[in-house]
Amino acid sequence: MKISLFTNGIYPYVLGGMQKHSFNLAKYFAKNGIYVDLYHYVHFDQPLVKNLNCFSNEDLKFINNICLRFDKPQKYPGHYIFRSYNYSKKIYKEFLNKKSVDFVYAQGLTGWFYSIQKNNNNYHLPPIAVNFHGLEMFQKAASFKEKLKQQLFKIPVRNISKLTSFNYSLGGKLSSILKEFSNNQKIIERPNAISKDWVFDPYIHNKNKVRKFVFLGRYVRHKGIEELSKIIKNLINSHDLEISFIGPIPKKKQIINKKVIYHGEIKDKVGGSIKIKKILRNSDFLICPSYAEGMPTVILEAMASGCSIIASDVGAVRSMVDESNGWLISPGNEKELNKIILKALYIDELELDKKKKNSIDKVKKNFIWDKVIVDIINDLKNFNLENIKD
Repeated sequence: MKISLFTNGIYPYVLGGMQKHSFNLAKYFAKNGIYVDLYHYVHFDQPLVKNLNCFSNEDLKFINNICLRFDKPQKYPGHYIFRSYNYSKKIYKEFLNKKSVDFVYAQGLTGWFYSIQKNNNNYHLPPIAVNFHGLEMFQKAASFKEKLKQQLFKIPVRNISKLTSFNYSLGGKLSSILKEFSNNQKIIERPNAISKDWVFDPYIHNKNKVRKFVFLGRYVRHKGIEELSKIIKNLINSHDLEISFIGPIPKKKQIINKKVIYHGEIKDKVGGSIKIKKILRNSDFLICPSYAEGMPTVILEAMASGCSIIASDVGAVRSMVDESNGWLISPGNEKELNKIILKALYIDELELDKKKKNSIDKVKKNFIWDKVIVDIINDLKNFNLENIKD
């Protein structure tokens, strides 16, 4: 079997949860003997990727590298959507020059132009499945400015979802969102996953002198860092705790206190995964207070590392987190977040240890790529629109 994988870049050349998902899709397709035409981009000012050094030589026997450039950012409203459309058009033109494939798997808006062409009586084109991931544009906005941006994205997402052979959902609330504007018979749930080397096994409970929290992510408004930082400032001097921030947090937004550690952006090229694993395995709680999310890879990585999770009940988060391994909070609710952090600070050691173990067990059972990829391959091999059930 051969597929075309349309992506918004792949990790580590482009950072982000969707990029990690795309990298793992390509990797585990290859590990299962599926040939992949991998379409990915680099930013306008970066050199094209000629050698995919992020994959093993064995993987590369099955992966064909097609690297393109994403257009330069502009100043007018909606420029990202316009650039995304242009990128999808570039992909389609490249696709026509390649040998035929059995299926197209498209991430986000990458299958936009392809979907239009397929529905313009181009029946010779193979079927296409689209994964919109977080569908953040249909979730709670962190500000009025963010809400305006969301409105611009809703139109193409609705249109593309109706043109595809079927839509992938990561589960949780995301399936309900898709059902509001897409044919219910065109949705298949498949979760995000991580590689089994992330699993802290055998698990060793670290009895920290103080409770250790960690936040991992980019500094963007919908991640809820502003609310989290405000709470930490109020708690840091009157409670025993330590919090680490992993990600490019601007200097002017950092809290000056020895209990708050800023690691900056940690990249894989310098052993980043090893360093992140070490921080997570030495932490008690991951905090993910986002206004909108898909199914964050960072939550799975933290769970696999033996962390209890404090996260907003958005996207597919509830499929990973419940009272057995953490706490769910309402997005953007500062009082609720503050209350749960205090609860986590004084939770009984045995109860905390149980939550940590449950996190690891959940990942091992449901969210390992070796298992998830088998279901995805079967979806594509056995595709028949009439047989897809809600």
